Amino acid sequence: MPPAGRVDHVTHARGERSSLCDLFDRLGPDAPTLCTGWTTYDLAAHLVLRERRPDAMGGIAIKPLAGYTASVQNGLKARHPYPELVDLLRKPGGVFGLLPALDEAVNTLELFVHHEDVRRAQPSWEPRELPADLDRLIWKRVSSGARLTLRRSPVGVVLHRLGGGVTLGGPRQSPRVEVTGSASELLMFCFGRQKHARVELTGVPYDVDQLRDAPLGM
Repeated sequence: MPPAGRVDHVTHARGERSSLCDLFDRLGPDAPTLCTGWTTYDLAAHLVLRERRPDAMGGIAIKPLAGYTASVQNGLKARHPYPELVDLLRKPGGVFGLLPALDEAVNTLELFVHHEDVRRAQPSWEPRELPADLDRLIWKRVSSGARLTLRRSPVGVVLHRLGGGVTLGGPRQSPRVEVTGSASELLMFCFGRQKHARVELTGVPYDVDQLRDAPLGM
């Protein structure tokens, strides 16, 4: 409990975490997600692993370690019923529970994208109206990270944020595709969810198709 007269600030990471867990609870363990082959149960286990099993995090990004990571993730599912995993996720785990500023810095986009992975796998989803400061934060991260997230793009990419802002990614000496959308839609596009991002692509049709199918993201 905060002291009388003080209200705890709810960070964007905490807000996304809470909303995602509420959605997990509503949908149950067998709902689809945009993460290929994963249900909501799998995604909940992944997020708990990421925060509470640092020994198994390497396999998220390093293929030779992926087998161990998968075994730990499956072990979490075997030991914890789905509601328990969701409850574990509701509070930041590991170092993120000790350092709220680190939770905000590291987890805001991670939780936002995975929240959208669940939302957009359901029928009749619509983009959310975001607070202006979250929209600015997302664009700041998208624009600063474009070289990394678009490094595997086969073509040059020009990201245009609706409302203002332009940044570049992909090969410098190649044809370019223009991608226009809100900050959150550009985020989903750059994180490998191209076919589920509401953006406008302008360029040679062959280049546009290549970009849509490219393995973008971290």
